[in-house]
Formats: sequence, C-alpha cells, structure tokens
Amino acid sequence: MNIPVLYSPSQTAKNPSSFSPSAAKPAIVAAALLEHGYPVSFHEPRPLHLSELCRAHDPAYVRGVLTCQKPNGFGNRDQAVAASLPYTSGSMLGAALAARPTMPACSLTSGFHHACWDSGGGFCTFNGLMVTAAALLAIGKAERVAILDCDAHYGNGTDDILRHRADLAPSILHRTMGGSRTQGPAYLRKLREFLAEIEGFEPTIILYQAGADPHEDDPLGGYISTEEMRERDRMVFEFARDGGIPLAWNLAGGYQRGGATGIDPVLALHLNTFREACSAYGLPVPAAMDVTWDAPHDPVKDWR
Repeated sequence: MNIPVLYSPSQTAKNPSSFSPSAAKPAIVAAALLEHGYPVSFHEPRPLHLSELCRAHDPAYVRGVLTCQKPNGFGNRDQAVAASLPYTSGSMLGAALAARPTMPACSLTSGFHHACWDSGGGFCTFNGLMVTAAALLAIGKAERVAILDCDAHYGNGTDDILRHRADLAPSILHRTMGGSRTQGPAYLRKLREFLAEIEGFEPTIILYQAGADPHEDDPLGGYISTEEMRERDRMVFEFARDGGIPLAWNLAGGYQRGGATGIDPVLALHLNTFREACSAYGLPVPAAMDVTWDAPHDPVKDWR
C-alpha cells in the first residue's frame, strides 16, 4: 500500500513577486518524494467548479479572482495563480476522498487558512479546507469534519467562513494551533488538548494542516524544534490511526530559504511529515533529508 498524493502540475504557479514559495512548492515536494523513494502513489486532482468554490466563498469574490479582476491572496492578479486555484482546492478535496481509516492521503497544497468569505490575504486565496469540508458534507461523504490547523498562524479565514456559513458550524470543528501562541513542550500539551476535543467530536474525517512554519528557524514562525515538529506529526497520525479516522493533510506554510531547491529546509520538514505518516501506518520509512547549514533568518520574523 502507498500513501495517495493528490498533485497536478496545473496546481503549480510560478509567482516570483511573492515572498511566499507556496505557489511553486507542490512541484518541488512531488519531485523529492519520487527522488527519495517514498511509498506514495500520485493521483491527478480534478479542478473544482465555481459552484463548489462558492460553498465557502462569496460568488462575486470567486468570479473576480478567477477572472483576475480581484487580487489573489498574494496581492496580485497573476493569471497563472488564478488558473492554479481550482486545482489546489481540488487537490485537497481529492485527498479527503482518497483517505481511508487505514491510510491517510496528502494534498501537495498550501495557502488556505487566511482566505476569508470574500477576501484573500497572507498568501491564501481560496480556503481549500472549508471548500473541502463543505463539499464532503454536501455530497454525503462526511457527517462531521474536524479541521486541525497546525500552521504557525491563526486560521482567521476558516473562522470567518464559519461565521458566514453558520449552517455548517455544527458539523465542522476547527482548532488552530496558531491561535494558541504556545511554544516548546507547551505546544505539544495544547495539541493533546485539541486531539481530546476532536475525539469527543467524533469526526468522520480529519483535515490536517501540517505546516512547516512553526519551526524555530522559520522567519514567519519560530515556535518549536525539528524533533518537536516530528512529535507533533507522530501524535496526529497515531491519533487518527488508533481511532480509525480517515485523515487528509496538506503542506501549509514554510518560509525558510536555501539549498538546491531554494527551500531545502522547508522541504526537509515536509518530508519528515511523510516519514511520520509512513511510520504510523506501517510503511517503509525513507532516510531523512540532510540539511547541514544554518537556516537564514529574515527581518519579517515577527509577522503574524
């Protein structure tokens, strides 16, 4: 068995004007998974229709972004970014549909949780977490969806959409580590509290944002060590496995720079997440990616 990975070159956009590497990151991670022999199988996501995106967003906003009349979450009107967006949310929904109690699935996407009902920001345009949750509920593939957001930053867009779609709120539990401001061991204690809440919610599926930006060297994060990040992922995957709950995860944030890919420190952290998934679900665990230099710091470290 392999981990299903939802990825299409169509969801990758070259966006050199942005500080965030999120739009180009899927292709880098996909290549690394193949190069390092991870037990994954790639699946092509379908692009979502406008009506599917509008379950979580104001239709005027969706149309404006897709036609480049409104700015995307990167603050530009780049056609390549607009063209990738139906595939990024489609990748997250595809991963959720592919996840099983005995095997998680991954969407090679980032840039979701700052996207609000009628606006984007923080490198996020459409909220694929809420688009996916709303779709699963609408098509009868889930009764309750838990969103566990372990990006470094507060998932303000997810909460904003839940306020606008109050009819969905009883069926969606959203917990965001970015709102807790905890570090080190306290971070893992807070995560245990969230997992206990999720257990009580009895979700049909968990959508997990496995962000790389909580890492202590991240210019926009800076909370926890590499080993603490691995323990975070281990806790989440083992929780889902032991509870028999399908889990779909995505890449979320990560802003360190360096190495052959330009983001080798971030790539190594994302591959660690895959390694913990392999370990939890009894798959061969590839060797860790070696990153030997000091990660560069950036003057925007205190951005939130």
